[in-house]
Amino acid sequence: MTHTDPAAEAPRYSPQPSGPFVPGDRVQLTGPKGKMNTITLEPGKEFHTHRGAVKHDDIIGLPDGSVITNTVGIEYLALRPLLVDFVMSMPRGAAIIYPKDAAQIIAQADIFPGASVVEAGVGSGALSLWLLRAIGPTGTLSSYERRDEFADVARDNVATFFGDDPTNWTITVGDLQEQLPLTQKPGSVDRVVLDMLAPWECIGEAADAMKPGGVILCYVATVTQLSRVAEALRDTARFTNPISSETMVRGWHVEGLAVRPEHRMIGHTGFLITARKLADGAVLPELKRRPSKTDFSDEDVEIWTPGALGERNVSAKSLRKRVRAARTSADLSRSRGVDAVTPDDPRD
Repeated sequence: MTHTDPAAEAPRYSPQPSGPFVPGDRVQLTGPKGKMNTITLEPGKEFHTHRGAVKHDDIIGLPDGSVITNTVGIEYLALRPLLVDFVMSMPRGAAIIYPKDAAQIIAQADIFPGASVVEAGVGSGALSLWLLRAIGPTGTLSSYERRDEFADVARDNVATFFGDDPTNWTITVGDLQEQLPLTQKPGSVDRVVLDMLAPWECIGEAADAMKPGGVILCYVATVTQLSRVAEALRDTARFTNPISSETMVRGWHVEGLAVRPEHRMIGHTGFLITARKLADGAVLPELKRRPSKTDFSDEDVEIWTPGALGERNVSAKSLRKRVRAARTSADLSRSRGVDAVTPDDPRD
């Protein structure tokens, strides 16, 4: 007698991007108080809350955006979650890149269908999802991550959203500096996106892997990191001058005549810095002579002294005189205050 694994015999369903709900679809259920829950549809299953249950079979076959009723008459709005909904609620091994930054990364790095993209590190897979969407089935995404557990979380999140492991996506566990030359041919990569603690350490390897005209984009959290990346890009003399930015999003409350900014906003999350790869041997005009600190003359330094910029310096003697004058004025004001409450004041 042969025994088979029931799980192996269970049908495998893949989520659909549109159309009527089918088994395997992820569905976002929004209750009357705005609370959202996300479920994966399976025939015969139920989603239970403390106020009744929602039968999966009642959702399967309905069009996206339907309103359903649970076992005690409570209504729920059923929608397929958008990618932005998924990345904000998915399990996290590491902090995610917010959608506002992901959108700018897609735009500023000019991620296009069919592109060959390198990403490091992968984190929880949020940016990987956006990149895979942008490059389409004809592009390739090569992700690099130092930590096995983060790579595992990213794989699971991407498989959950797409319904399977994308065939055009690979994750290499290891240090980018070591692995990139081993896994990418020189001059074969269109775009490089670095979301890591010290991206300036990998600029040389990224330049070797990139095509001329390709875009490198680094996502960093602090101004210190931003400065180091910018100088590292310039020092290679293999990129255009870097461009830096940050993105802030402020929502608005709009209800009738009550139109105002939301009290909370998504402020600083990180900086984006981009540059483009130069052709081999090409030198930017302003990089033909890069002055060092020792190249500045005394006249150059004098131009930036406070006096030359219009700031008036005060000598120590003059400062002591001003202090005495201020103290005398204050003592006089205090004495007048005392005299004002003296009974023998002739002004009374």
